[in-house]
Amino acid sequence: MERATMALAFLLAALAASAGANPVNKSCVTGSAGASVSIGYGGAGASAGAGVSLDADCPRAEEIVRAAVEQAVAADPRMAASLLRLHFHDCFVNGCDGSVLLDDKPFFVGEKTAGPNINSLRGFEVIDAIKAELEQECPETVSCADVLAIAARDSVVASGGPSWEVETGRKDSRTASLQAANSNLPAPTSGVATLVQKFTNVGLIAKDMVALSGAHTIGKARCTTFSARLASVGESAKDTGFLQSLQQLCAGSAGSALAHLDLATPATFDNQYYINLLSGDGLLPSDQALAAPAGSGAEDVAALVADYAFDAALFFDDFAASMLRMGRLAPAGGRDAGEVRRNCRVVN
Repeated sequence: MERATMALAFLLAALAASAGANPVNKSCVTGSAGASVSIGYGGAGASAGAGVSLDADCPRAEEIVRAAVEQAVAADPRMAASLLRLHFHDCFVNGCDGSVLLDDKPFFVGEKTAGPNINSLRGFEVIDAIKAELEQECPETVSCADVLAIAARDSVVASGGPSWEVETGRKDSRTASLQAANSNLPAPTSGVATLVQKFTNVGLIAKDMVALSGAHTIGKARCTTFSARLASVGESAKDTGFLQSLQQLCAGSAGSALAHLDLATPATFDNQYYINLLSGDGLLPSDQALAAPAGSGAEDVAALVADYAFDAALFFDDFAASMLRMGRLAPAGGRDAGEVRRNCRVVN
């Protein structure tokens, strides 16, 4: 923890020197918005389509997805976080197979009514519109799982974050698992040990967990997801003002009010999330826990938080690398199991 302690002291000194300024990203190194990150992972055993390109069979596919995402985010900046979250919730349940998009039908139960998803996931209509245009352009070629992966990347770029080359070639599942959606996805109240275990269960590591948690630099959350944070008002002088403002927001809303996950730069994909954690201003209990873990195993979680708070370029690189690793999580049947759905909500 020595590295984290030294980094925290340096960062807080820098923040103190700029006290009184508007709440903007104060990281020492600024990442380049939309900068392309080139990373290779040849031979990944769990590949969901590494090395497969859409150039030959549907050359306009990524252009179509990008244009639709940019339009959706321009109309509703929160949509960037929503589309990114859809990809996460897809990959964490039996691999990146588009199962999160399937609707409930008679004799078929999807994942949309799982606890972490119901009244929470959004952006399905954006995916529907993208898929409809792709089916006109190149029928039964681009899977819904690939649409989610590309849309997640384009959402990050549209918000000022890094770009990376999305690996394609995934197939869509014919099944879904409500049980796995309820058990596999991390809860907003999880501690560090639980978070690390959830990521380990799907084949990722603690470093991926810390980097991918940085997605909470954009988006919003309901009061019900961070009520445990409000119970600690007064326990620490560092975050008292922040928590009191949240109490005022949530009072009388029956838990339905929305708060920005990153109050300082809510619509910008940057490393402000980690700076917030060091200041005690993480919104979700699972976020704030990253800044002060108690025995997180081989990976020094708190040190990574401090590193990313200092160095936005490092965060951008690691986030892109972890997105690629997560995007390779494949169903048990492998990358060739499944189909390319014509409609993302139903099997063919």
